[in-house]
Amino acid sequence: MSVLTIQHESGAGPTEVFKDFRQIMQKLGDAGILFEHWKTEVPLKPDDGQEQVLEAYRDSVERIKQMYGFQSVDVIGLHPEHPDRAMLRSKFLNEHVHSEFEVRFFVEGSGLFYLHLNDKVYGVLCEKGDLISVPAGTPHWFDMGTAPSFRAIRFFTSPEGWVAQFSGSQIAAQFTDYDNYRSTHK
Repeated sequence: MSVLTIQHESGAGPTEVFKDFRQIMQKLGDAGILFEHWKTEVPLKPDDGQEQVLEAYRDSVERIKQMYGFQSVDVIGLHPEHPDRAMLRSKFLNEHVHSEFEVRFFVEGSGLFYLHLNDKVYGVLCEKGDLISVPAGTPHWFDMGTAPSFRAIRFFTSPEGWVAQFSGSQIAAQFTDYDNYRSTHK
């Protein structure tokens, strides 16, 4: 189940929690964040490759490519036994921005995006079927947990792929990690 939490950037004070998909979509939409849920009529197998995954979601992928002018897409996945999981996780844990939209669609598994919007921090637990679009210039970070398990479609405008400018802020350390967030909100 997808979850949205909203709290003050200090980490203090009450936390609003939303588990209803329509409420999550509305709250994020009000903040300028596209959040959708996709389904496919084509059943996927765990060993299906990038080609089969992209074909299963072809219409939705093409719509998003046209909406944002993306030039390419790929499918990335991590599993709990991946030898570089800790290094890959640490790459995304600090607050950063991008010069283009960061759009991810979770084919399977889950991940936690934190979005720093004005004086609020939005925690978005994305699950299988969820698409999130983080606008260019939006401070955010991502946590896949200590035992990552997901496959996601990534969208790119730039041939360099994922390029981040880190803010230097330590705000991410004030908020719960993926593993604790998931166990708290399930």
